[in-house]
Amino acid sequence: MKIAVISDTHRCIEKLINNLENKKLDIIIHLGDYIKDAEVIEDELGVEIIKVKGNCDIRENDAQDEIILNLKDRKVLLTHGHKYNVKFTFENLCYRAEETEADIVLFGHTHRPFNQKIDDILFFNPGSPTNPRNTKDKTYGIIDIDENIKAEIIKLKKKHPRVFF
Repeated sequence: MKIAVISDTHRCIEKLINNLENKKLDIIIHLGDYIKDAEVIEDELGVEIIKVKGNCDIRENDAQDEIILNLKDRKVLLTHGHKYNVKFTFENLCYRAEETEADIVLFGHTHRPFNQKIDDILFFNPGSPTNPRNTKDKTYGIIDIDENIKAEIIKLKKKHPRVFF
């Protein structure tokens, strides 16, 4: 199962859509901060999007703050991360991961990519494709789940201008 993980898009999605085209994705997960972007991305790419709201999505009453999914026999916790104070510590998020028995924790909010196993749990933040912090690289993530879990942070490629003769 091939999953694109995005967060903190903040209404700037054209380059992201261009980068996700032709990726043969099974689903896309949007971890908040302008989840209305998720609807546009889903329409453009024709790929199902699962979304949670972030701190900038407070008016999105139909979206959840947290979702627990079962994907290929793996329990995946989705959260934006602001309610767990992830800008300052992973401790609260680690406790929640243990509480939910998550195999994978997907979060955003910091605008900084993070891809690390802690106590056999994958903690993954795709960074931001629009407004990165502590790096110049605009990023998103791809996770492949089969017998193993492969997670990688992808740098957004600039779209080359089309030349017509």
